Amino acid sequence: MEDPVQQTARSLAHELGLPCVSPGAGSVLRLLAAAGNAKAVVEIGTGTGVSGVWLLRGMRPDGVLTTIDVEHEHQRIARRVFLEAGFASSRTRIISGRALDVLPRLADGAYDLIFVDADTTEFAACTEAALRLLRPGGVLIVNGAHANGRISDPSARDVDTLTIRETVKAIRESEDWIPAVIPSGAGLLAAVKR
Repeated sequence: MEDPVQQTARSLAHELGLPCVSPGAGSVLRLLAAAGNAKAVVEIGTGTGVSGVWLLRGMRPDGVLTTIDVEHEHQRIARRVFLEAGFASSRTRIISGRALDVLPRLADGAYDLIFVDADTTEFAACTEAALRLLRPGGVLIVNGAHANGRISDPSARDVDTLTIRETVKAIRESEDWIPAVIPSGAGLLAAVKR
């Protein structure tokens, strides 16, 4: 169940035409952050802060969420949402820019969890970066693994569906990951780094 702050963030996202994680997917994010005792988390795609609040609520009290988005306006809203949800500004590091430009500047092996909620065209590059950024035992979560219900339809050949299939296949076949697709919300591809 979402509280009024999360509901406000969700309605602001809808007003802006931004998709956001479902409450069910949000609870999975919180669970995985808590299970890993996450202190350092990267979120690719800040939006209005819906998923960020879920992540922060699962993280350690001294944890810091690094969240990346190209839209300054979205980040301004998210900053307010994080504060209204009770998180000190020191708990978030909000970075404006394209994820593919920002990720190379982040430290190797320094993160406990990475949540990718970005354009599907960036999935492959983001998952490659996650392998470098996560500590062993760290968790990668990619939102949208169901490709809007098209993932299991062999006739679906659009770019987004093909990209998601390739990402899932690459992680499943890699020796570096222990993966699972969690059928919550838009589908969460979760993988633990070996």
